[in-house]
Amino acid sequence: MKTQKTVLIVEDERSLREAIGDVLRLKKFFVLEAKNGKDGLEMALAKHPDIILLDQIMPEMDGMSALKMIRQDKWGANVPVILLTNLSSTSEQIVEGVIAYGPLENLIKSDWKIHDVVKKIENIFRKQDHA
Repeated sequence: MKTQKTVLIVEDERSLREAIGDVLRLKKFFVLEAKNGKDGLEMALAKHPDIILLDQIMPEMDGMSALKMIRQDKWGANVPVILLTNLSSTSEQIVEGVIAYGPLENLIKSDWKIHDVVKKIENIFRKQDHA
């Protein structure tokens, strides 16, 4: 990767947000953090990160509502988004959101470890660099 990539983590669970951020910083990513969907939406639209990790269930604004608004922006229409959720991937809310707003990945929190998320991010950037 030639330039430092920016990752926005939108997660209300402070310990998880900070743990993911710490690992990403060790991997030399520039990390932005938001503690709820409203702050995440504002930060995304202002800072235009290269990828967004977006929790589904948060105070102020849920992840799917934030994603919907991000996708309405010219820049946000194509930004890669990884949706982090405690909901089943067959949940009606998740299925409808994936179809309508196209997150690149949907990860159920109980099914992954932080390093799995980092690998997904690196793979997305690798594909972009070779496109």
